[in-house]
Amino acid sequence: MAHGGTDASGRDGNARQPKYDVAVYGGVPGGVAAAVAAARHGARVLLIEPTRHLGGLSTSGLNTAESEHMLTWTFGGIAQEFYQRLGKHYGMAEPAYYFESAVAELVFTDMLAESGVVTRFGRAVADVHKAGNRIQHIKLTDDTPVTANVFVDASYEGDLMARAGVDYTWGREGREEFGEDLAGLRREATVVRAATLDDDGRLLPGISGWASSLAEGAADGTVMCFNWRLTFSDDPDNRAPIPEPDHYDRARYRLLENWLRHEASRGAGVGLDDILDFYQHAPGRPDKKEVNNRQDALISLGHLGGQRHYPDAGYADRKRIVADHRDYTLGLFHFLAHDESVPGDLRTQMRRWGLAKDEFADNDHWPYQLYVREARRMRGAYVMTERDVRQDRRKTDAVAVGSHFVDSHHVQRLAATPTAFVNEGRIWRIGRAYQIPYRALTPRTAQCANLLVPGAASFSHVAFSTYRLECTWMTAGHAAGCAAATAAREETPVQEIDVPALQQELRAQGQVVDFAPGAPEHFTGGPGWPEF
Repeated sequence: MAHGGTDASGRDGNARQPKYDVAVYGGVPGGVAAAVAAARHGARVLLIEPTRHLGGLSTSGLNTAESEHMLTWTFGGIAQEFYQRLGKHYGMAEPAYYFESAVAELVFTDMLAESGVVTRFGRAVADVHKAGNRIQHIKLTDDTPVTANVFVDASYEGDLMARAGVDYTWGREGREEFGEDLAGLRREATVVRAATLDDDGRLLPGISGWASSLAEGAADGTVMCFNWRLTFSDDPDNRAPIPEPDHYDRARYRLLENWLRHEASRGAGVGLDDILDFYQHAPGRPDKKEVNNRQDALISLGHLGGQRHYPDAGYADRKRIVADHRDYTLGLFHFLAHDESVPGDLRTQMRRWGLAKDEFADNDHWPYQLYVREARRMRGAYVMTERDVRQDRRKTDAVAVGSHFVDSHHVQRLAATPTAFVNEGRIWRIGRAYQIPYRALTPRTAQCANLLVPGAASFSHVAFSTYRLECTWMTAGHAAGCAAATAAREETPVQEIDVPALQQELRAQGQVVDFAPGAPEHFTGGPGWPEF
C-alpha cells in the first residue's frame, strides 16, 4: 500500500542511483514528520511501517499532545501543523490538542499523500548491509531490499539503528555515570500494606524482588513500564464489551486483592479512578475517555516487570511480551468487574465501561500498538543528560525545543516485608524548556555516516523521560527529515551538514529552534503540579 508518489523503479535513468534519497523506518508520528519534511525538501522518500497502521501511539489510544504538561510555545513545525489540521477537522480555529485515534490516522495519511511519500506496511527491518561506515541497503522481513542515500530510524525501539552497528543502551544509568540526581533505582517513600507472599511463601506475581536487595541510585537494566492506552465508552450505542483474556490467571491479581482487603479493613473505599487514569477525549465526545496507567496508583495498567526483556528482544519474543501485556490488562478488567473479592461498588464502576466501537474497528476495538514508553537509546555524538534538560538547556546546534515534565513511570514493584510492598522507578519533575541538539540525533561518524535517529535518540534515561513525547518526537523527526534530505542531496555525512543553514530552514518552516523572548522557561501549572 502506498500513499502518494510511485512505487516504480524510483530511478532517474541512472542505474547506479539509489531508489530513494531518504528511507524512514517507523511510521510513528516522528517518522511521519521526518518523511514529510524530507519530501517537502525535494527528496524521494520511502516510509516503512512494520504494522498495518500509521501514527504509532497517536493512533493507538494516546490522544493528547500532552499540552497540559508542556509549554505550548515550544510546539512548532510539522507537529503544530498536525494539531492545526486536527483542529480544522473538529471545526476549530485553533489546534486540537485532544483528538481521536481514527481522526489522527486520517490526518497523517493526508500529509503523506500530499507530500508524495511512498509507504510500505507490515514489514520490519531484518538486516542492515554496510560498506565501511555507510548503510548500503537494508533488508526487510519479507526479503525486500531497500536502498537509499540516507536512512532515518524513527522507531520506538531503534531496530534499524541496532542492526547498523551503532552503539546503544537501555535501562537506567546509575547516578554516578553522568552525575544525575534522578538516575538509577528510586523507591517510593510510601510502603503499602498488603500481603506479598503466596501460601507457599513465594513472592506474588507482579513483585520483582525484595527492596532490601537493591541499592538506591544504582544502575538497572529495566526501562519504565508499558501499558495499553485504551479508548473506553459508556454510551450503550458506542460501547463494545471488553473481551475475556486469552489466558486468565487469577493469581496475577492476588496482590490487588490483598490491598483491597487491607483498605476495606481500615474503612477506606477504593474507586475505579484510584486504579485507572481517565482523561478527557476529543472535542464533542463526552462519551469517550482515554484510559492510561495511573502513575500514582499503587496498582494500575502498568505491567510492572513485564517489560524487562523487551528493548533488545527479537521480534518473536516481543510478540509474546505484547500478548502477555494484553492478557494482564484484560485479566485486570475481568478481575475488577467480576471477582467476588472486589467490593461491589468497584465492580459496578468497572462494568459501566466498554471499548469504544468507533475506534480500531479492524482490531476488535483494541489499540494497534502497545505503549512502549522507552526501549533502546543510542549512544551518539552527544548524550543528553539530566543537566542538559534542567540546567544547561541551551545548545548552539539546536534543532527543536522540548519542555515536558521529566516523567518516568514506575519500573518494578518490590516486597518490603511479607506484608508490605513498595513501587520503584517513578520520576515526576516540573518541565523546563530545553534545546534539542542535532548531535543527539546523529551516531558517531565512525559508526554510521548516513543514519539519523530521532526516535531512540542519544539521551540518558532521565533525559529521555522528558523527550519521549509524540509532539517532541515529531519536532525531532522534522529536523531529521530536513537534515536527511540535505545530506542525500549534497552526498555528505549527516554529521557534516551545515547546521546553521539547517536551523534557518527549520525556522522558515515554523519549527521552534530558539528560546522565545519573554516566554516562560518553566512550567507554571499552579496547584496540583508539585515538584517531587
